[in-house]
Amino acid sequence: MSEPPVSRGPAASDAGLTRSLLTGWGRTAATAARVLRPSTVEQVRDALQMVRAGGPAPSRGVAVRGLGRSYGDAAQSAGGTVVDLTGLDAVRDLQVREGDALLTCAAGASLHDLLRLLVPQGWFVPVTPGTRYVTVGGAIAADVHGKNHHRDGSFASHVESLSLLDGRGEAHLIGPQSDPEAFWATAGGMGLTGVIVEATLRLLPVQSSWMLVDTERAANLDDLLDRLSSRDHLYRYSVAWIDCLATGRSAGRGVITRGEHAPADALHGRATARAWAVPSGPLVSLPGPLPAGLLNRASVAAFNEAWFRKAPRHRAGELQPFPRFFHPLDGVGDWNAVYGRRGFLQYQFVVPIQREDTLREVLARLRGARVPSFLAVLKRFGPADPGPLSFPRPGWTLALDIPAGLPGLAGLLDECDLLVAEAGGAVYLAKDSRMRPELLSMMYPRLEEWKGTRDRLDPDRIFRTDLSRRLNL
Repeated sequence: MSEPPVSRGPAASDAGLTRSLLTGWGRTAATAARVLRPSTVEQVRDALQMVRAGGPAPSRGVAVRGLGRSYGDAAQSAGGTVVDLTGLDAVRDLQVREGDALLTCAAGASLHDLLRLLVPQGWFVPVTPGTRYVTVGGAIAADVHGKNHHRDGSFASHVESLSLLDGRGEAHLIGPQSDPEAFWATAGGMGLTGVIVEATLRLLPVQSSWMLVDTERAANLDDLLDRLSSRDHLYRYSVAWIDCLATGRSAGRGVITRGEHAPADALHGRATARAWAVPSGPLVSLPGPLPAGLLNRASVAAFNEAWFRKAPRHRAGELQPFPRFFHPLDGVGDWNAVYGRRGFLQYQFVVPIQREDTLREVLARLRGARVPSFLAVLKRFGPADPGPLSFPRPGWTLALDIPAGLPGLAGLLDECDLLVAEAGGAVYLAKDSRMRPELLSMMYPRLEEWKGTRDRLDPDRIFRTDLSRRLNL
């Protein structure tokens, strides 16, 4: 069955080059680039040929950008050409056969628009990160994960095939079976193997747009890890919020939320009348960056205390709309402005099972340095993804939002990076904005394998980003 195109933004059809100042979602390290907004694959190919032929700033290369939700500099290229793919957002085909469904769409389609289209038809994206405002191409390039990695793996694990324009502008249809080397170098490859222009992915059947959610409080980090380890396998989705500022016996206390898609017979009350409700967009928006210093240790500690006390000690079977469970921050437009004009960074790392000591040490150092973070999320990963640069691997992953510009923050996080690398863990490249390149090969031991495949797909290194230059990729 063929579906109508998903609507695109007003500027998406403008394929002219414009000079723009770009940042990641953290609103730090802005750099200027020439931005192209194509509406066809041919225009993307023309842009690659233009740069190869010595067009605008050929030595700075081409970067690919979606909705700009990478926290750092992965979708920027200072002085280069940035191809904004949000104009390529059409849904090509939805095939439903015996309870399974395959969706083919252009890479610039957002998960938000896909969910609005699919949920009323009884389908859900197989993996969603903490925001639905990411493109399909970006989800593959960052090999995003969600609350269900322990059971379902990453986003790329559910992609049947994708169409890739390589550094020569040549098109390749690749998949985990047809060309696993190119596919898994692209999944997690941060846009450096080529331009993903289309993808086909498997969908998850659902009986409503609601979630059945269990919530419980954990008294400290040991209690939290024990609860996650012993019961995560009973749920498709699981995540925990951690109070990073709690001390003493309460250090690492948190709130665990686990859920499943609600079956039709579990609905009652208003959920019955709105069984297939989907969000239209943010409910409110911030007027602009908030005053500097609003988020400090005292204000964050007060928020964390209130958030922990507000959570029930144990509650089972609560019906929640899926946006509240998966994407609570999406209800506030431009919520990243809460960190003020200096912006923020997100520090996300993973350490293996049995290396909980490293997790404790990182939290202790952040707590000792009085680093305020009210958004700290802990999840347990399942088996490693096949991609050489894919971030998920068996273990614990912690993500923290930290205001930029805190005194001593750079040195502190450098120390944490080393602890993580020595434990056999890694920092997530899609969130990174400051890691030093020396540790990259320790964190990603298949780096040279990835570079070999990248060189096959892009021998002239036309794809370059601020991140790739910073990390010597």
